Amino acid sequence: MSKKTIIAIMYDFDKTLCTKNMQEYSFIPNMGLSEKEFWDASNELSKKQQMDGVLAYMWQMIFESKRNAKSIHRKDFVELGKSLEFYDGVSEWFDRIRDYGKEKGIQVEHYIISSGLKEIIEGSSIYKKFKDVYACEFMYDENDIACWPKNVVNYTTKTQFLFRINKGVSDLSDDKTLNDFIPEDERRIPFRNMIYIADGITDVPCMKLVKVNGGYSIAVYQKNKKNTAEELLKDNRVNFISPANYKEGSELDKLMKDIIAEISMKDELVKLHLNQKKKV
Repeated sequence: MSKKTIIAIMYDFDKTLCTKNMQEYSFIPNMGLSEKEFWDASNELSKKQQMDGVLAYMWQMIFESKRNAKSIHRKDFVELGKSLEFYDGVSEWFDRIRDYGKEKGIQVEHYIISSGLKEIIEGSSIYKKFKDVYACEFMYDENDIACWPKNVVNYTTKTQFLFRINKGVSDLSDDKTLNDFIPEDERRIPFRNMIYIADGITDVPCMKLVKVNGGYSIAVYQKNKKNTAEELLKDNRVNFISPANYKEGSELDKLMKDIIAEISMKDELVKLHLNQKKKV
């Protein structure tokens, strides 16, 4: 009996599901800063210290909290997740797409791969919709105050998590199993059954990796801001582009259902091929 087909739909978070960078809803205003002031300071630190940009913003968050005498406990970050605003239809999207997969005999799993903060995502209304969330995290001291980056997810390290999903290795401390050789058709979710949804340049390595391995990459864009998505399509880095509208009947909704239907048919053909090959 052949194993059940599983599809992994992987999402960036900032500007892909929510409308702007997650730090901009509550954290930055709470520190008395404008968005420009915070990001300018973070970018300046990155350039001056020749520092990874994601590490720079995490350091800047700790610096600003200390400067304002507003210690950030883990629960405070989680609380910030309640302020996130999502694109139209996001809240209903995950269950609807999962149910459509069931109609096609497919198990659909949703994942986040983000350079944002896992703690903030955890406090959002959609957190429980995901099988796994891979994002940046802080370490906390004995007083539960953020003191050091624990996990950092930048535009190149994001690709690691594609392979974790591909092989079914969710334990971040387990590098051995992640790097063990496993034939593609024996992996939990082959790349051909992966769909990656994101908004921009920082997701290019993941988009391209999924696409060249037979999966599907979709660049979403805000209304009247489709230049980046069009460039990604022109340069063959994504399969499709779509407005970031997750409502039922939207362009993205129809596209996703078409992709799931195609994966369902292709996967049956792959299984037939492998079964016939075993008999030869």
